[in-house]
Amino acid sequence: MSGPLASLKVLDFSTLLPGPFATLMLADMGAEVLRVESPTRPDMVRLLPPSEDGVSAVHGYINRSKRSIAVDLKKPEGKEIIRRLVAEYDIIVEQFRPGVMDRLGVGYEDLKAINPGLIYCSITGYGQDGPYRDRAGHDLNYLSIAGMTAYNGRKASGPAPMAFQVADIAGGSCHAVMGVLAAVIHRQSTGEGQHVDISMTDAAFSLHGLAAPPALVGGQDPDLETTQLNGGGFYDCYRTRDGRFMSVAGLEPQFFTQFCQAIGKPELTSKGMTLDPTVVAEVKAEIAEVIGGQDYDHWCRVFADLDCCVEPVLSFSEATEHPQLKARDMVVEVPRHDGGKQRQVASPFKFSATPVGYRFSGARLGQHSDEVLADHGFSDEDIQAFKDSGAVG
Repeated sequence: MSGPLASLKVLDFSTLLPGPFATLMLADMGAEVLRVESPTRPDMVRLLPPSEDGVSAVHGYINRSKRSIAVDLKKPEGKEIIRRLVAEYDIIVEQFRPGVMDRLGVGYEDLKAINPGLIYCSITGYGQDGPYRDRAGHDLNYLSIAGMTAYNGRKASGPAPMAFQVADIAGGSCHAVMGVLAAVIHRQSTGEGQHVDISMTDAAFSLHGLAAPPALVGGQDPDLETTQLNGGGFYDCYRTRDGRFMSVAGLEPQFFTQFCQAIGKPELTSKGMTLDPTVVAEVKAEIAEVIGGQDYDHWCRVFADLDCCVEPVLSFSEATEHPQLKARDMVVEVPRHDGGKQRQVASPFKFSATPVGYRFSGARLGQHSDEVLADHGFSDEDIQAFKDSGAVG
């Protein structure tokens, strides 16, 4: 593999979305990622439809380029395998509740004793301490606790779930990758590893980039449809006559002026920056009336050559065919294990010297158990003994 992270070796104990999406990014950038999976409790992502080659398409994407070894961590032999691997795979990503890995005998302190340079990243809903450390949760819960859900939605209907997993991915996955890479840089200069504690709630809370300062300094709590970016201004989506939508986002005066001229409403130009609810309602009603008076294709033609931050709202399938995303090669074909190929979303990272790469789609459970164990010095007899004991699947 090429990629800027080709020197890194990662043991991935995570399931579902946050951890696997983090290690997907690492693998795309060249890291060697080995998934350590339970032989008796498969990752639920493996069961999500649809499937190709008997493998879930979601699993095939989120776990591409990662080998899989099936190890029962409750077996003494399973623990011994991990202790052997951690001497070489010196980055760990895990997503269990706090204390689970410790009880299994493969927590940070246990493995740090074997490899002091170990970087051990734990992704949890609420973090390794605090009164909620052992509490169950999902993306919507973390965003709600973090104060984000409160101003996402409409006044008429109330708070609404986000369309994608903000806490899981922007919070857990992306912050895990940043934390791991920061720890790698620290280790390069000191030789010292460390435990990286990623709370998806903390990470979501940190994403209040524009809303936090007014709230913390001025006591201005953001609410539904009260900011320029959540429907409190003209920045919004407007329905066309045929039921499609256009996104209007030209916040800067030069963009809004051009937009108003394009829709034949230059008189709205002076009202674009106000947050006065009465004026905002009037402006949005006029924009909605004009946009609703013509079909989607008409507005696509009108704004195609105008640089005023107006774009059509595309479905995912339409987005894959957009000329910009096609020019950026954002859909790729990744080899499947049956010799075919699966269409997947590409990595967004573009490196001039160390391009990203895609080895294969997500592996079957334990597909690489034998070769990984053999690579690390276990004999054929050892491997068979592990299988007979149930430690390896």
